[in-house]
Parts: sequence; C-alpha cells; structure tokens
Amino acid sequence: MNIDRFIEAVIAEDVGRGDLYARVSESVEASSKIVAKSDGVLAGVLYIDRLAKMENLYVKWFVKEGERFETGAVIAHFSGDSHTLLRTERTILNMMLHASSIATLTRRYADLIEPYGTKLLDTRKTRPMLREFEKYATRIGGAVNHRLGLDDCLMLKDTHLRTISDLDAFMVMARKNIPYTAKIEIEAETFEMAKKAMEVGADIVMCDNMTPVQLREVVVYKNTNYAHIRLEASGNIALHTIESYAATGVDAISTGSLIHQANWIDMSMKMD
Repeated sequence: MNIDRFIEAVIAEDVGRGDLYARVSESVEASSKIVAKSDGVLAGVLYIDRLAKMENLYVKWFVKEGERFETGAVIAHFSGDSHTLLRTERTILNMMLHASSIATLTRRYADLIEPYGTKLLDTRKTRPMLREFEKYATRIGGAVNHRLGLDDCLMLKDTHLRTISDLDAFMVMARKNIPYTAKIEIEAETFEMAKKAMEVGADIVMCDNMTPVQLREVVVYKNTNYAHIRLEASGNIALHTIESYAATGVDAISTGSLIHQANWIDMSMKMD
C-alpha cells in the first residue's frame, strides 16, 4: 500500500462518517505542538509530512527523523484549520508513536552490535497490513530490512525443507526459475545442515536457534571454505543476548523483537 492510500485509510478508520465536532463548531485558525512524555527516537516524519501536505497543514519539526529526544521536548509544531488539526490529531499521534516506539527499541539493539560490524535485520513478523510501515520504522532505528515478502528472496525454512526430497536437484531447478538477482537463503539448525546449505550453493545461511558456541564453529567453517556466503543468526535473540551473537562473527542477526516487543513510548498534542 502506498503512503497516500495508507494515510487515507487510517484517517477514514478514525473519522468514520464525519467528525461530529466539526458539525457543531466553527472552524478557526489554530496551532498545536507535540510534546514528548518519554525518551525515544523519532520516526514517522515521512508519513506525517505527507499527511500534512494532503490536509493543508503546516508542520515545523524540532527533532529530525532518527534523532533521539528526551521527555519534555517539543518535537513538532502544527498550524492550520482547527477542524483539520482536531480531526487528524489521533492519526498523527498514532503513526508517530507506533513508528517511534519501534525505532526506539531498534536503536537499542543496533547500538549493542554496532562495534562488531554486524547488520541488524528485521523479520516478516509484522502486524497485518502494516509491514511497510513497521519495516520503515526499523530502518529509521538502525536496522536493515530483511525480505519484505515471499517474492524478493527464496528462503527455505525447516518447513520447506521437509517437502524437498533432493535438495541438490531442487537448487538447480530454483536457479533456473527465480529471477537472476534473487538470492536463496537456507535455514539450518545444526552445524551439519549449515555445511549442507553451503555445499548446495545457498547465498545466505540462516543459523536458527544455535548457541553462540555453535555459531562460532559455523563461522570458522564458512570463512575457511565458503567466504562469499553470508551467515545470519536468528531465533530467540533478545537485548540481553544479542551482543554474544554478534561477537561470533556472523554477518547479520535477525529478530522479530524489534517490532513485536516494542513498547509504546508517550507523546501528546497540545493546542496553543
């Protein structure tokens, strides 16, 4: 869903058949500000700027997208028609809070593994119809997007592998049928499966639910025999464990926690 259609849909969800306040009041020129009620990392500017343009509102930002802010900070100032400001208030706050909450948690993860040069990846564990929005928020927080859908990378997870009787033959067939630029990623839960995935020509091997000790063994084998292949660690990775995974030498770490474990920070809109 493109940004305009997304914004139109979320406004329509809130407004329904029309804002009753606009039915019983006169419109005046008004202004408001968004104030942070907790610390965080700002995301959502791309969407809010688009909403402001669509709704003829003027917005001035005091915090840039991706910047940290502290409790009490004035994040943005809005001005325009009072009916429009009041009608879009909750949509503006919901988009900014949702995106900023994800970006805030993502930045905590990214800061922990930045010294190791390891890429932080999100996953497809997103809320229905919010994938593009939520993955945008992880990018602002410092992550790199994993695949957006089933059409941009062929990933063979354990569930897929159970349906494949001859992996070597399958890989030959896959290379002939997927786009030339598409990568193939194979999930491995053991050292032996990781070796097999490398041998059959995977571009990326996802080491799922391995311990850091097990990962180090895979990293050494890969660096010695298949240096061109990328290694991704995944599975039950949290803030208190991610650094130990980055220290193994894997190329990337993916975790759905960036999105589904993000607790909402707090902001409010105040009329001037």
